[in-house]
Amino acid sequence: MDSINVLKGYGKVNPEHHLEVQAQKIPQPPKRPIITTLVISAAVGLTFVIGLMLAALIHESITEPIDESPSLSSSAESTIKIVCNVTRYPESCFTSISSLNSSPKPDLESILKLSLQVSISELSHLSSVLKTMNSDAAIRDCRDQVEDALSQLNDSVSAMVVGKALTEAKVKDVQTWISSAVTDQETCLDGLEEMGSASVDDVKKKMKKSMEFTSNSLAIVANFKAILDKFSHIPLH
Repeated sequence: MDSINVLKGYGKVNPEHHLEVQAQKIPQPPKRPIITTLVISAAVGLTFVIGLMLAALIHESITEPIDESPSLSSSAESTIKIVCNVTRYPESCFTSISSLNSSPKPDLESILKLSLQVSISELSHLSSVLKTMNSDAAIRDCRDQVEDALSQLNDSVSAMVVGKALTEAKVKDVQTWISSAVTDQETCLDGLEEMGSASVDDVKKKMKKSMEFTSNSLAIVANFKAILDKFSHIPLH
């Protein structure tokens, strides 16, 4: 019987022993080094801090008021562009006037004055140049025409007295004077061509800017009433 029992027990495995063997065979997951864990934690923390800083910067850039140039605010820029759009040379009109403007909210009269100042400055320069050229009859006549144009523009500025409203009658006078200044320059060129002056092309180049600026001034005053309709805060008596 003992031999039979021994045979029956042969080949059987103790359950507890079997579990121990399996446990030994199952590979254990490798333990994550402490340094790696610390590095990951630091990276996550740094990312969070950077995110907060970016959010603060974006909020500040949105809420902070725009620092406009004291010489030309967006309001002044818009106003000058509207006025210059009635001219034949809107780009030269805007560039020349805005370079002299110092008011954040210029009115139409002040813009016209600045336009006249630009025209006078350029004509004065032209007059000086003509005095250095050959003193033939055509050039002398042209120089006289330019001097007369300067006189007409100076009369226009004098009519726009500070503190006094620019009446409709004055606007018409100013328009007449500026128109005469434009005609004077055209007469200068016509005279040079008629007399066959060799300097006609040179004078045309030198007169290009003064012609543009004077034309701009004339367009502004000629459209004075129409422009005023867009700026109701400026009265015309």
